[in-house]
Amino acid sequence: MTPAQTLQHRTDGPDNAPVLVLGPALGTTWHMWDRQIPELTRNWRVLRFDLPGHGGSPAYSADSADAYAERLLATLDQLGIERFGYAGCSLGGAIGVQLALRAPQRVTSLALISSSPRFATADSWRQRGVVIRTNGLDPIARTTPERWFTPGFAAAQPAIVEWAVQMVRTTDPGCYIAACEALASFDVKDSLDRIGVGTLVMAGAEDQVTPPAEARALVAGIPDARLAIVPGASHLTPVEQPGAVTDLLIRHFTTTWQDSAAGPPAPAPVISPVPPQASAVAELESGAAAALRTDSYDTGMKVRREVLGDAHVDRSLEQADDFTEDFQNFVTRYAWGEVWTRTGVDRRTRSVITLTALVARGHLEELAFHVRAALRNGLTPAEIKEVLLQTAVYCGVPAANSAFTVAQRVIREETTPEDHRQPREENEPHGN
Repeated sequence: MTPAQTLQHRTDGPDNAPVLVLGPALGTTWHMWDRQIPELTRNWRVLRFDLPGHGGSPAYSADSADAYAERLLATLDQLGIERFGYAGCSLGGAIGVQLALRAPQRVTSLALISSSPRFATADSWRQRGVVIRTNGLDPIARTTPERWFTPGFAAAQPAIVEWAVQMVRTTDPGCYIAACEALASFDVKDSLDRIGVGTLVMAGAEDQVTPPAEARALVAGIPDARLAIVPGASHLTPVEQPGAVTDLLIRHFTTTWQDSAAGPPAPAPVISPVPPQASAVAELESGAAAALRTDSYDTGMKVRREVLGDAHVDRSLEQADDFTEDFQNFVTRYAWGEVWTRTGVDRRTRSVITLTALVARGHLEELAFHVRAALRNGLTPAEIKEVLLQTAVYCGVPAANSAFTVAQRVIREETTPEDHRQPREENEPHGN
């Protein structure tokens, strides 16, 4: 990893004190922790960092919580920091979970604020990426206060509200979209029992983004976890209720550091489950053995959901019966598991090819949700327009005319900010 791909950071507090790392939420900078610093630096060397493309940090995007954790560990390695406590808010909490799973011998204790085992739905995060590609970050920035703060706080603190809006507005759009992808793919429900450090889970009582129920799910899954609900707080709890958050962090990290004063226990080995046929596969050297190592159905289902969206795929599978079930399995295994997963061209290019083929054959129902998929795969409305103009030359003007009508409707639906969007028809055709 190059120095440029480590994370922009700053440290405060005594050089010889134990290290406490504070992780930011999506769309914020390390300044979201400013009001915790005076008290925390009495006993800790506090390290704060910016996500890529946030604040003044270089725009080397990362698209998974694990990738952020890897960059943070590289940053700490550069600074000679081996062991540390960690507190993170929202996306910063997801990074903390990955740190505890990836480097359990280095994390002394953990605090997860406004966090969840899985943040909303993958579709909702990818939809946000589509809106940003089309409209920029301004629509997201303008709706930030209602997601981050309670109405009373927002009305009483207009300067903080404006600060929040400007933080989001000045974030690099590509890095924000990549962070949305990181949240779309984050799902640690089945891994929480591997977190072996004392964990404080904190939630704002009025948080609508990650409600207290999400915090309770974390506590239920992590073996040594306790819950704190902060009254009068929404999603950006450290900003809205700084005193309460600071007190909770001091008590938690003071206790856990005392508990670990004797030194870290030897890390327990992580034993991955052995899939069926693993021993047989290991003994074979032929190409057929390599084919046994992956299940094209599972791979295909993952890609199908990423491209078409969970809601669409769920509706298609729910409508399957004895007559159509085998066809759904066939499509998942061969179209999505064998073709869409090939590495010869990227998903953007595959979307261009698919749109062209569907226009040429007049499959307008399929075209509708593949326009939606193309937006999720990174094509902009302007690029989709160019694809359809090209089809007018080679597939015929009437075919392209019908395609423009379908694509225009879908693009309007998908690029409208969430708070102005009309619900999609439940009887929308289901394709593959």
